[in-house]
Amino acid sequence: MNKAFTKESDADDDELPELPRIAGGKNYITPAGYRALEVELLQLIDEERPKVVEVVHWAASNGDRSENGDYLYGKKRLREIDRRIRFLTKRMEAAEVVDPAVHHGSDQVYFGASVTYCDQNGREERIAIMGIDEADASRGQVSWIAPIARALLKARVGDEVQLPTPGGVRVLEVLDVEYPPPRDA
Repeated sequence: MNKAFTKESDADDDELPELPRIAGGKNYITPAGYRALEVELLQLIDEERPKVVEVVHWAASNGDRSENGDYLYGKKRLREIDRRIRFLTKRMEAAEVVDPAVHHGSDQVYFGASVTYCDQNGREERIAIMGIDEADASRGQVSWIAPIARALLKARVGDEVQLPTPGGVRVLEVLDVEYPPPRDA
C-alpha cells in the first residue's frame, strides 16, 4: 500500500510516551509496587500477547488484510501491548526498590510512610507516599515527587511544614506517621 494512504496516527503508535522525569534519576518503588509491575509485564508477555498473535495469524490467513477487522485491530492491539511491554521494562530497569518497613516505628516521614496531617483550617487528611508508578490518588496515595510529599518528607510528628500552592502557602502539621510492619514480624 502506498504511504500516501496511511493514517497520520499510524506513525504515532510506535512512539513511547515520555517517561515522567525523575529527580536525581531515581525511580523509588515499594516491593509491592515492583511486584505489580512485574505481574503486569509477565501477564502481557505470557498470556495476552500470544493470544493476540494467534488471532492476527488466523486473520492473516483469511486473505485480504486491507478490510479484515480482526487483522487490523489485532495489529493495533499488538503495537499497544509491545509499547506497554517496553514501557514496563524501562520502568523496572530504572526502579530502586525501597522497603518502607525498615522505618517501622519511626515518627519521621520517609518514602512509603502513611502520614496524617492537619491544615491551618483544622481539616485532617491522610496520604501514603509511594512511587511514581504505583501512586493512586483515588486511594490516598501520592508520588514521592508530588509537592505535598516533598513538603512532608523528613518532617516528624508535631512538625509544621509549609506547602506552596497557587492559592498561597498552606501550613500543615504532621499528626501521625505509620509504616507497614516488617515481614518477618
